Amino acid sequence: MSLLTWDETLSVEIDIIDEQHKKLIGMINDLHEAMKERRGHEILSEILDRMVEYTHFHFDTEEKYFDLFHYDHAIEHKHQHHGFVEKVDQFKKDFEQNNADVSIAIMNFLKDWTIHHIQIADKQYVQCFHEHGLE
Repeated sequence: MSLLTWDETLSVEIDIIDEQHKKLIGMINDLHEAMKERRGHEILSEILDRMVEYTHFHFDTEEKYFDLFHYDHAIEHKHQHHGFVEKVDQFKKDFEQNNADVSIAIMNFLKDWTIHHIQIADKQYVQCFHEHGLE
């Protein structure tokens, strides 16, 4: 059973962003499944690498549009992105140094942050993006 399930409450009604959110949710679910199946350190590290890399790509996409469209809340939103990246990067470093396991607490952080961020912060830019023709 998946940790997160995509549904319309997570849609920002912008195809490129929705597709990226679906991929991020899929990666969180992959990490969750690997953790439940007690897969090895290498597999978990590989999934974390992909997730970190894709998160950077996704945030760069959103932030490109913030700058292009002069989004009013860009600084605050970028700060949220930065905080998430720092937390996940630190978790990944700890994990690679065998200082941490993939735990329920980390999975809950990823799940809760992602859902909250999409449903609250990301939905705030929808009108701005639509006004500039991004659908």
